[in-house]
Amino acid sequence: MRFATYNVEWFASLFDDDNQLYDDGGWSARYQVTRAEQTAALGRVFTALDADAIMVIEAPNHGRRQSTVLALENFAKRFGLRACGAVMGFSNDTQQEIALLYDPERLTARHVPQASAEAPRFDRTLRIDLDVDATEDQVVFSKPPLELEVVTQSGFAFQMIGAHLKSKAPHGAKSDADVLRLAIANRRKQLAQAIWLRRRIDMLIAAGQPVMVMGDMNDGPGLDEFEDLFGRSSVEIVLGEGNGALFDPHAKQALSRRLGAAPSSARFWIRPEKRYLQALLDYIMVTPEFCERAASWRIWHPMDDPECWGNTGLRDALLTASDHFPVTLDVDL
Repeated sequence: MRFATYNVEWFASLFDDDNQLYDDGGWSARYQVTRAEQTAALGRVFTALDADAIMVIEAPNHGRRQSTVLALENFAKRFGLRACGAVMGFSNDTQQEIALLYDPERLTARHVPQASAEAPRFDRTLRIDLDVDATEDQVVFSKPPLELEVVTQSGFAFQMIGAHLKSKAPHGAKSDADVLRLAIANRRKQLAQAIWLRRRIDMLIAAGQPVMVMGDMNDGPGLDEFEDLFGRSSVEIVLGEGNGALFDPHAKQALSRRLGAAPSSARFWIRPEKRYLQALLDYIMVTPEFCERAASWRIWHPMDDPECWGNTGLRDALLTASDHFPVTLDVDL
């Protein structure tokens, strides 16, 4: 079976209030890309992935008039995808939802939010002392992770969590000192979200359940100047240590190579510097039950993956569709 995670930049802007694709010459939210161009590119990418389940990060909006599930199912129908069923959990107010597209003939997926004393439901509040001042901080997810109970056609059951960790930009800063202060505070909150997520993982592992965590962590080893300040990245926190550690080969490679080339799953244009920044932000982390079943990971990077590079149409589609590239896990389930 193939599982994928894919952050689609401003997927929401491609749908109208009736959850139908615009698919026209109007501009998408991507720079100098029309809605028709981005839609066609996404159709080509999703078709090429041919995945049994795709965790869509920044999925279409869910609100009073719009439905994430209907929008994704309409998208799947438009391109004849076998992953034609959709499920989501708690909605948010960012127009960037988390949802799963899946093949209903190959698996079932049900939103089952969990809770414990140390890790409340992801739409609630976590109380934690973030700065060792003996005062509890209240942490919330701007995008609550999606917790799913998944059962494959063969009967293999596991818990799947889709996550999009994100710290806010330093809005309201009036000086360089303000920028630094707010950036550190926001970074601390993101690390707290990672701790919250890791506590849920520990809870599931303790219950004997296989776990797959996938999505955009917006963080990675050596990604910014705050890592030395806090000691470790969000990715390292979520991966964990010892018997309960999750595995992702790209994270392992990046962690072991502080210098030199490392895998990347996203590509951003840095306007002031007139260059692209590449970063490893997207992961599929799993417990040993998956590693034991011929697990194989792949980042569909148009310049780094030979098959993507050699297929001109797919290469161009990957660059047009989003500023992130899909990550897949093929595993014998």
